[in-house]
Amino acid sequence: MSGKHRVRRFVRDNGISLGFGIAFLLALAGQAIAGWAEFNNQLATDGLAQIGFLSYLASSDFAVDVTENWQSEYLQFFLYIFATVWLLQRGSPESKKMHKAGTESDQDQRMGAHAGPDSPRWAGVTRVRQAIFSRSLGLVMAALFLLSWLAQSIAGAAAYNEQQLRQLQAPIGWTQYIASADFWSRSLQNWQSELLAVASMAVLSVYLRQRGSPESKPVGTPHTATGTEG
Repeated sequence: MSGKHRVRRFVRDNGISLGFGIAFLLALAGQAIAGWAEFNNQLATDGLAQIGFLSYLASSDFAVDVTENWQSEYLQFFLYIFATVWLLQRGSPESKKMHKAGTESDQDQRMGAHAGPDSPRWAGVTRVRQAIFSRSLGLVMAALFLLSWLAQSIAGAAAYNEQQLRQLQAPIGWTQYIASADFWSRSLQNWQSELLAVASMAVLSVYLRQRGSPESKPVGTPHTATGTEG
């Protein structure tokens, strides 16, 4: 196999991660540039010296803007992964079939004695390792949410206190900040939008189609078909 063919195959086999990874980096760069300009505009309004781009990237203002979005995204996936074990939506490809609510049987999940030779090794073991592996996706998403939320709270406290000092007011501690309106406003304004997006996708995919997308049912599938993907 030629080097050129291997590259094409790698790109094809990893198209989603590469495409969204590049888009993420471009969006992050755009956010950094726009945020830097806005931050310097605010400094100029306050009569303070402007800062360089690298200084802005290392600032708490940039960190809190990034992490508050990350934590809401990971919260969305964590809740969706765990909630859809039990919650169903008739007619939606985002839902399991109506008779499969719950964790399902070991046979359905190819676990324990029902694991095949090609199954992940921890799917065939018992007790603790199997219990962890069978919930590993949700647990990792929960951990990423909590870590990014913690990072948001730390960066947010620093950014909030910088603003306090500019206004010649006393800074506050981290525990005071996580009980503040600023922290919860930042968090909740992202959470409500993520939850609305998930609910909209689940409901709209019952009646609307996107030809060729695994997030949509096949175009001719009845509206009442549940758990069917294109």
